[in-house]
Amino acid sequence: MRIIAADDEALALQSLEKAIRAAKPEEEVVSFQEPEDVLEYAKEHPIDVAFLDVEMGTMSGIEVAKQLKVWYPKINIIFVTGYDKYMAQAIELRMSGYVTKPATKEKILVELEDLKHPVQTIKANTLTVKCFGNFEVFVNGKILEFEKNKTKEMLAYLIDRRGSSVTSGELRSILWEDDSVSDSNTRSYLSKLKKDLIKTLKKAGVQDAFVETRGKYAIAPEKISCDYYDYLDDKPEGIRAYNGEYMSQYSWGELNQKAFL
Repeated sequence: MRIIAADDEALALQSLEKAIRAAKPEEEVVSFQEPEDVLEYAKEHPIDVAFLDVEMGTMSGIEVAKQLKVWYPKINIIFVTGYDKYMAQAIELRMSGYVTKPATKEKILVELEDLKHPVQTIKANTLTVKCFGNFEVFVNGKILEFEKNKTKEMLAYLIDRRGSSVTSGELRSILWEDDSVSDSNTRSYLSKLKKDLIKTLKKAGVQDAFVETRGKYAIAPEKISCDYYDYLDDKPEGIRAYNGEYMSQYSWGELNQKAFL
């Protein structure tokens, strides 16, 4: 779960962040003093819960909340303030909660345990894939490293196919565009790539994301978190993640990009 805390007063923000971390030490917490920084961060990072001070100088917490809900309709907005005069506006926004200052661990826990939109926590050892821009694969926030670059490209193409089975011949034609490479050599090398892929995924605890049936290969879409899939499903975080590039380090990626624009 990703939680943000925002307050333009340094001491109040420090107190709020401390209370949130005490309540949920295992969760990611990011804090901001400037409302513009909140929105800049939110453009690239989906947010589950936002603790917002109502009065933040150049922009009110109400205004920030309205924009966040445009991008993430199911975000949980929890206002933090010493005043009750904003309660009516907060209710109009269908807020998740309301915390009076000073923020404490106990107050934060009450709100987080009764969220309007319960957060589905990503399980540990989940394969997370970034397709927009350069293709990258992560497990528990760390980049997954393969012994061979072609292994990573093989996985990229399987993810591009989104669960559709791919034959070894199709994979070889994608990975080796040079006609001078013999079929026997590519068959042998593809076998090594498959072993590298399985070994790497198994070591990271995400081997069930790869499927092999009767000499055909596929990825299990339900086993991964992917910005490209979110885009295809019209999820706000997927739309926000798209930056005009798709698996830009692969020539076939540029061609496939035209299919979903």
